[in-house]
Amino acid sequence: MVSERGLQVLRAIVQDYVDTREPVGSKAIVERHAFGVSAATIRNDMALLEDEELIAAPHTSSGRVPTDKGYRVFVDHLAELRPLSPAQRSAIAAFLEGPGDLDDALVRTVRALTQLTGQVAIVQYPSFARANVTHVELVQLGGGRMLVIVVTDTGRVSQRLTHVGDEFDDSDLAHIRAGLGTLLVGRPVREGLQRIAERLDVPQEQAPARERATDEIVRAVAEELEEFRQDRLVMAGSANLARRESDFRGSIYPLLEAIEEQVTLLRLMGEMVADEQGLAASIGRENDAFGLGEASVVASDYDATGSLARVGVLGPTRMDYPTNLAAVRAVARYLTRMLEQDENSR
Repeated sequence: MVSERGLQVLRAIVQDYVDTREPVGSKAIVERHAFGVSAATIRNDMALLEDEELIAAPHTSSGRVPTDKGYRVFVDHLAELRPLSPAQRSAIAAFLEGPGDLDDALVRTVRALTQLTGQVAIVQYPSFARANVTHVELVQLGGGRMLVIVVTDTGRVSQRLTHVGDEFDDSDLAHIRAGLGTLLVGRPVREGLQRIAERLDVPQEQAPARERATDEIVRAVAEELEEFRQDRLVMAGSANLARRESDFRGSIYPLLEAIEEQVTLLRLMGEMVADEQGLAASIGRENDAFGLGEASVVASDYDATGSLARVGVLGPTRMDYPTNLAAVRAVARYLTRMLEQDENSR
């Protein structure tokens, strides 16, 4: 059991190590922090922390550094998050303000977050399986190409280019658009996919060219709706891993691979347990099952009009947890408000 002063010493060690990258000794703690006790007393406290495997001595250094377990205890006992400065809050607003669809908002979100934290920023797309299709638009581009645009009531706007072979006059195009509207508009994505599957089950080999072309368009819509149901990530700041490579004991390749593949990070983000504020942290060896035992992820929930997802940062275990947690919380709250305002304006 760690005493209250022991927790304060651990907090001092974490803060100083994050700031300086150097192992922290008892003399430095006495000089930098007002504990009102001698260096010998601090050494005793550090010995107890070492017994609890919360700090460790790297090589033969007289100083100590936090262990993964120490970071976990530090995060779990954070009394408060470090508030963002007015300049940081202004930066978030500058990145996220302005018109744009959800895709654009999430890209701007990760750009803002990586600028604030210097880490790899990650945001999950919310699941739109329960979203309702509100509009399907068709735009002929010539050469038998058709741009299919699908809009949902959650603000998601997506488009897909498909080749239908034939050109359509205005009457035919209006007929196809009306058919898609009857099939999909006002229905949940999940139901829309089911109705499309039922339609495509009907053989069309002997159907008129217009019906066969309509089926090509319907398939393109189905592909878009299927993506609505899939978990995806938007990320920014991967180059920050290379800049901080010295903070990792081993290779950063597993992290780069996880960023490229996304599946591992999606699982990790999905399994993190949030506190009552919607904040979550997964630190060091807690990520061994995902092959990311040298990294930490901190995240916050955001609400995309009823569908929860997460925004967070990925980096080395030696990170500024209070500031990073405050940053992801602030960005998540701003993103939630922005999506709510967009929903209310429609």
